[in-house]
Amino acid sequence: MASSLTSIGIVWSLLSLASAVASCVGFFMPYWLLGSQMGKPVSFGTFRRCSYPVRDEERQATVMLEQCGRYASFQGIPSLEWRICTVLTGVGCGLLLLVALTALMGCCISDLISCSIGRVAGGIQFVGGLLIGSGCALYPLGWDSEEVKQTCSNSSNQFQLGSCEIGWAFYCSAGGAALAVLVCMWLACFAGKRQKHYPY
Repeated sequence: MASSLTSIGIVWSLLSLASAVASCVGFFMPYWLLGSQMGKPVSFGTFRRCSYPVRDEERQATVMLEQCGRYASFQGIPSLEWRICTVLTGVGCGLLLLVALTALMGCCISDLISCSIGRVAGGIQFVGGLLIGSGCALYPLGWDSEEVKQTCSNSSNQFQLGSCEIGWAFYCSAGGAALAVLVCMWLACFAGKRQKHYPY
């Protein structure tokens, strides 16, 4: 099977896949912020939440429903900063996934990735990683929303966790973005083979 990638390019394709998978898994999992409410564990993502209070009409009380789900609408996301974070991180994950799939196809298809295509792919990875990194940087600005305060013992604020802690999904997204920006972007410059020019 012919490949359009150099040996560095094959390493680049595998690291690109790892970067995209880490970022996407972190983005979709609702474990960016961990806390508790009414004695039950609660977690938040950018657009999803696990465990939320509901009114139990039989007992005439508010109880915690221990399920994960996304917010009913985009406007239902607790803060403007988290909405922006959702869009930035989602677009960044899409870009990283696009490059990773193209890189994997380059392992099997000859003449798919040239030196110039590799540089463009590295640029796209840089932009994708930068978008995800920006989303991660914006996320703490939403810690002053009412939902988060209720979960963090009413002591959270922007860049102050209160009784909550950062979850593994946040680190997963940030790590994937860092891998894309710091490593994959540079490897992409050396990923493609020089194209043969045939005289006609």
